[in-house]
Amino acid sequence: MNRAQELLVIAGVAMAIICAGLTGTVYAKDIKVGAAINLTGPASTWGQFHAKGHQDYFNYVNEVKGGVAGNKIDMILVDTGYKVPEAVAAVRKFAVQDKVDMIATWSAGAGLAAKPIIKRYEIPTINYSTAWEILQEPIDYMYLPFGSYKLDCYAVLEYIAAIHKGDNPPKVGLLTYNNAYGRSIHKPSIEYAKTKNIEIVSIEEFPSKTVDLTTELLRLKNNGAEYVFIQMLPAAIISAFKSADRIDYDPMFLGTWTSTDPDFFKMGEGLIRDRLKMQFPGGLPVDDTEGIKIMKELWARYKTVDSFDTAYWEGVVVAMVMERAFIRAQEKFGKIDAETINKAMESFTNEDFGGLMPNITYTREDHGASFTARIVQVHEDGTFTPLTNFYVPGKEKIEILK
Repeated sequence: MNRAQELLVIAGVAMAIICAGLTGTVYAKDIKVGAAINLTGPASTWGQFHAKGHQDYFNYVNEVKGGVAGNKIDMILVDTGYKVPEAVAAVRKFAVQDKVDMIATWSAGAGLAAKPIIKRYEIPTINYSTAWEILQEPIDYMYLPFGSYKLDCYAVLEYIAAIHKGDNPPKVGLLTYNNAYGRSIHKPSIEYAKTKNIEIVSIEEFPSKTVDLTTELLRLKNNGAEYVFIQMLPAAIISAFKSADRIDYDPMFLGTWTSTDPDFFKMGEGLIRDRLKMQFPGGLPVDDTEGIKIMKELWARYKTVDSFDTAYWEGVVVAMVMERAFIRAQEKFGKIDAETINKAMESFTNEDFGGLMPNITYTREDHGASFTARIVQVHEDGTFTPLTNFYVPGKEKIEILK
């Protein structure tokens, strides 16, 4: 190559760099994230908005922040159809074929079934369902984004104990799906109720495709349940309200943070009637935190939603935790891969996410994120009102705000 050719090559490289700078970010490499989420099966509205929130936040990181240390985040999304075998197959593909750096699994059953694959390939994974069973030994590489359903059980029962009137113990019934997700509140509720002088009078469970819950609600009514603690997704809650009206039964319904999605408020018009309260461990628009401001920026930029939604919120939350893990991996180890991400996550100490969720701490022995709760009122217009302070059940005093 003569001198003139060398100069042309140098000029071409320089021009390419300049053009890249003008047209977009030059990425060092892709950070690959596999997400196995229910998009078409039962309760798929939750999964759809999880995926949308997750994708929107990653797009925001890539487009606004320039990626993570110049690395673009590439999310590989697979629909599981709410089927555990489909989810396990997707996780295996992520590990073997796609060689991802991190994974998101969705349901309680999928997370539990995927654990052996995740451990074998040593890929850090966040599960959208916060079933406490997922963090039974071995916990290697499995994480929750915030407190498990044990947190919901303890928080709801403490709230019931705090507001109950009269000398007799509160009578509580459980109404849940008959799967891993539904049953995840059974054991913790039974155990914690004993410490709070609460009587669990009935446990009713049903298949996720059930559309009429009259029989289950009638048994709860006949057993004297004054409070019904539910673990099911929004469409089933609407069915429960219809069945309760049919038999003239008006208990207080209390749910976990999975109780609402956009379809819930559309289907529940005239049925919700401010009779649902739930444990929700996150920031709300009324809090006006930095995290909420980011949510509003996402709404404006991507127009996926135009108001607060808990399913979209969790998608953003999971994506935020992942991004923070990538950032810490780069800072601590100078590279972002499955090994450094996992080490970085286990070093999380009171990581602050702008009030969008409680601060997160992970250790090698505890991948549970946080154990901070609050109870909120669900309104038929799709808004939420805090009923208590944020508190750690069993350690901090619950304060009734309304």
